[in-house]
Amino acid sequence: MKPRRLDAQEGLTEAQIEQLAQVLLDCVAGGASVGFMQPLAPEKARAFWRRIAADVSTGARALLVAEDAQGIVGTVHLVLDQPDNQPHRADLSKMLVHRRARRQGLGAALMGAAEDLARQCGKTLLVLDTATGSEAERLYARLGWTPVGVIPGYALWPEGGACGTTLFYRAL
Repeated sequence: MKPRRLDAQEGLTEAQIEQLAQVLLDCVAGGASVGFMQPLAPEKARAFWRRIAADVSTGARALLVAEDAQGIVGTVHLVLDQPDNQPHRADLSKMLVHRRARRQGLGAALMGAAEDLARQCGKTLLVLDTATGSEAERLYARLGWTPVGVIPGYALWPEGGACGTTLFYRAL
């Protein structure tokens, strides 16, 4: 399951949008705090990926996916379009792994591929945020990302209840 970049010139197909929506639905159903509340409607998940596809087509974002025999099981994207005074930076966003593909090194592979892609795009600094106490927070720390701090009560868990957010950065 080697991650690959989806081609901005070709755009995302409806089948890819559907598969990405299924990954997002699974992650939210599994309790991941990724910006959506339970229950997440499939159409809302598809609409989110259509907005991301539009940014990918303009080059504002770069989208990586990993696939198994059933389709897309993991994704992460880089927000490349930054303010004029931050051309060296990208935001790493929505690192998602379907529950059927977890504990196989896919999260680390997606993060490594995102870092490599950021370098190829001329970026020297990446930033991200994640729910404090989550498996993702432990993954980022294990991969050498530097925690900056915690903002208490920053977001909600998908089933309700406040959660803190830990900010991380990585110099490339």
